[in-house]
Amino acid sequence: MLTDNKANLRIKGNNNSVKKSILITGCSSGIGLDAALTLSTRGYQVFATARKQADVVMLQEKGLTACQLDLTQADSIHAALAFVLKETGGTLDFLFNNGAYGQPGALEDLPTQALISQFESNVFGWHELTKQVIPVMRKQGHGRIIQCSSVLGFVSMAYRGAYNASKYAIEGLSDTLRLELKSANIAVVLLQPGPINTQFRANALSVFTANIDAKDSAHHVEYQQQIARLASKTSNAKFTLEAADVTKALIHALESKRPKIRYRITVPTKLFAVFKRILPTSWLDNLLAKG
Repeated sequence: MLTDNKANLRIKGNNNSVKKSILITGCSSGIGLDAALTLSTRGYQVFATARKQADVVMLQEKGLTACQLDLTQADSIHAALAFVLKETGGTLDFLFNNGAYGQPGALEDLPTQALISQFESNVFGWHELTKQVIPVMRKQGHGRIIQCSSVLGFVSMAYRGAYNASKYAIEGLSDTLRLELKSANIAVVLLQPGPINTQFRANALSVFTANIDAKDSAHHVEYQQQIARLASKTSNAKFTLEAADVTKALIHALESKRPKIRYRITVPTKLFAVFKRILPTSWLDNLLAKG
């Protein structure tokens, strides 16, 4: 059960205490935007980031402290973190790695460069930012790194291979980090959403159109279903939740004295976690093929 530990936050006031600080990536919409707005009202010192300058302006207009951070550019990552540390006096309590996108398409149709681009944004950028944050957390003696993974970080679905692979990578990196940082008082937590109503589908349709030759593919019939799914303004998947439901799990991960290692969000995520353990692979494949 998610508990409310708002009282545990150190809020700026006459006692010279400071707000808990958090850097969030991918705040232009969806999960990142909801998290930034909610945590700001909850008393956190939120640093919201986005890849496009126009989205940074939008975040600032909503009253958030925001800066540009492009996960595919090391210089942008370093500049954003430098800005945050200047504002906080060199400390950072939490990092929420969230910024990501999904590259749809059958693996046999996927250009290698598109797979590289998927990993640059969803994996390598997270790794670079996390590497820069860890010494800060080590020096201050505490910290939490929250990684937004996915149900597709432990089960795979057809036509989502690039995204599947990137989230599997995040799961493996996070498990390793958790072991390596155990003695440093730095917790590593994974959020595993399932279907969430966000701009994710619209962004995926854009990169699908740019990188996949659907017309001449052996999968062209199946692609028509995929295109219709991605073009829909809302998810047609059962048990779809809202970004706020992910924020609820995030709050628990930030404020609990003993956060969970994994937060499974949505019914499909919880069910497939069980199915993965108990079902023969061929049975699980048949279930996933219907998705």
